Amino acid sequence: MASASPNTSPIASPIASPDQSSLPPPQIPICSPKMTESSPYFLHSGDNPGTVLGSQVLHGENYPIWSRSMLMALNTKNKVGFIDESIIKPSTSDPNFAVWTRCNDMVISWILNSISKDLASSIIYIETAREIWLDLKERMSQGNGSRVFQLQKAISTLSQDQLSVSSYFTKLKGLWDELFNYRPTPSCSCCSCGAVKTMLGFQHQEYIMRFLMGLNDSYSSVRSQILLNDPLPPINRVFALII
Repeated sequence: MASASPNTSPIASPIASPDQSSLPPPQIPICSPKMTESSPYFLHSGDNPGTVLGSQVLHGENYPIWSRSMLMALNTKNKVGFIDESIIKPSTSDPNFAVWTRCNDMVISWILNSISKDLASSIIYIETAREIWLDLKERMSQGNGSRVFQLQKAISTLSQDQLSVSSYFTKLKGLWDELFNYRPTPSCSCCSCGAVKTMLGFQHQEYIMRFLMGLNDSYSSVRSQILLNDPLPPINRVFALII
């Protein structure tokens, strides 16, 4: 039996190996296969830089409402950590650096979409969402004392006048809720003194009195009937009795 010639070339594979240099660069997935929706680095397929979060556009005077609206929207996206610094920027050698940068840029885009063009142009070169948030807060937020003074003055001078009862009540409620956002009811470690409950009762009574005092004189009769109640009914019930 004749032996194979030493010069015989090996049989070429029917499938040629592609030139590795011609392959496209590997694509970085938006989310790691191991990343779950509970991760702050997770980006939903519907998240994009053009998304507008919240219903308010920041133009200056509406900062308290805008910031609360944005915080709630970012919380639903699990991205509050990028503005309160609970998610620290990792080092460039950290495996999470790329995904952190992507999420940070996404949050910046959402903020830019929710502020006026003039404000956007003034923060476009700030690199982190945290720094942008602090910059806007320092410029737009008033001191608590100044804002509380404005709110109390607005509440004390507000009256129905030409407003409908519904519009008057809505305006008063907005001012009242913002005021108590600045002045939350203190907690009490004692379980039996009832001081907090008493304080809440006084606040509730003051709220009702303020609403009734601002009504037009045409409601004087029903107002007198409501004031005969002891204790006073809840504010929403008072509103229902008026309308």
